[in-house]
Amino acid sequence: MIYLVVMITSAVGIVAIILLRGILRSRNVRRIARSVRWGFSAAENRNAKLLPDTPLERDKRCPRTRAIELQQVRTLIRQAEKALAKLDARAAERALIQALTIQPHAKEVKLQLAKVYLTSSREPKAEALYRELLQDHEEPALYANLGLACYKQKKYVESCKAYQKALNLDPKNPERSYDLGRACVAAKRFEEAAPLLEKASKSSPRDIALLHLLAQCHMQLGDSEQAEEAYRRINKLDPRDQDVKEKLKEMAGVA
Repeated sequence: MIYLVVMITSAVGIVAIILLRGILRSRNVRRIARSVRWGFSAAENRNAKLLPDTPLERDKRCPRTRAIELQQVRTLIRQAEKALAKLDARAAERALIQALTIQPHAKEVKLQLAKVYLTSSREPKAEALYRELLQDHEEPALYANLGLACYKQKKYVESCKAYQKALNLDPKNPERSYDLGRACVAAKRFEEAAPLLEKASKSSPRDIALLHLLAQCHMQLGDSEQAEEAYRRINKLDPRDQDVKEKLKEMAGVA
């Protein structure tokens, strides 16, 4: 009987100890969980950002790697410039494409490559590159070059759109007015072209090519008076132009 009581008492004590340990462990877990939650909450209140672990060795290597890549790209750009000086567009293209394999997002390299395409009668490739550049850099010069790439492909409506955006971003530049006016003439949008060309001619009054375009535009609009004025201006700048003299005689006869 005594042994039975002892055994029961021991069993109860063991169970009590186990329960007590479980309670204490549960309290510790809850305390740790609260501590973690409090830490995250405090970080959020401070607008802190949790950064991934980055090996220190990798951080130390990055600046050196970037410097090496930058030097390689600069060397390739110089190679491309030398090739262009020798009118070797293919060699320039190879050097610039190699540079892009090192730095795929290098703006300067893409600009140089687009220029190579634009000046070597590969306008579709130039157009694609300028459109890609414009996704990150909306600049008037880029829109103007895109307009020229489209103009050379006789995509005159798209050329007008690109030149219009260039003019919107750089309204005081008379070259933007001239480019858009020329594209509008090619697209047979003469009413839009006339004021643009007039504006451009005020900044470049001795530009004979511009005056010819302006005279053509006024002729298409049936404005013989303005067309004659443009031809007279051309005649003053180049009295040897027989075609202009003939046109002036015809207009005088019509009048």
